Amino acid sequence: MSFGRVGIQLNDSWLAAVGTEFDQPYIRALKQFLRDEKRSGKTIYPAGADIFNALNSTVFDQVKVVILGQDPYHGPGQAHGLCFSVLPGVPYPPSLKNIFNEIQLDLQIPLPAHGCLQSWAQQGVLLLNATLTVEQAHAGSHQRKGWEQFTDAVVHQLNEQREGLVFLLWGNYAQKKGAFIDSSRHLVLKSVHPSPLSAHRGFFGNKHFSRTNEYLLAQGKSVIDWSVPPLT
Repeated sequence: MSFGRVGIQLNDSWLAAVGTEFDQPYIRALKQFLRDEKRSGKTIYPAGADIFNALNSTVFDQVKVVILGQDPYHGPGQAHGLCFSVLPGVPYPPSLKNIFNEIQLDLQIPLPAHGCLQSWAQQGVLLLNATLTVEQAHAGSHQRKGWEQFTDAVVHQLNEQREGLVFLLWGNYAQKKGAFIDSSRHLVLKSVHPSPLSAHRGFFGNKHFSRTNEYLLAQGKSVIDWSVPPLT
């Protein structure tokens, strides 16, 4: 499945789950919007090949945990298609640092040397932003262009077709987006956002990472290694 002018391949498991979305008028409008933005000379993050990185890194049948973010980072070299994650060599953004601080408090895992969460994605943690693209230096610039409808479809399919997932909903935005998730079939953990503006009001000490692993064990699934391995 290609998307826009640049051919972007989406994993077959996700095409089976949400492929019909690509036939919808809102996706055609979204494609045209992105084409127009690029033609006008605007810089869009992440790079085209990374727009669907979250879905391609964590195939549908292997998702165990879902973390919902809002927008990609809008600074150079940061976004690579996984919410909260940055490429190696990029300093931790404040919210990511607070995530690592809570992991250290919860599981006594030391702070990692970099902020790339690709290893989480490969273990079954879907790191999904609600909006999958953004204009450089303009946070929220691609909201309400169609991405939210697409990512809603992703979450709906996980909710309906899978059992025993963990949804981590940090902040009001994520909680509203995940309001329809069936908590009788999945574990839904909520807290304030890890932003420095709110982390001290309930993110620190929420123990979401240990609680996630306890639930996965109870479901007969392997736990997530929340450490971030050093680069090889």
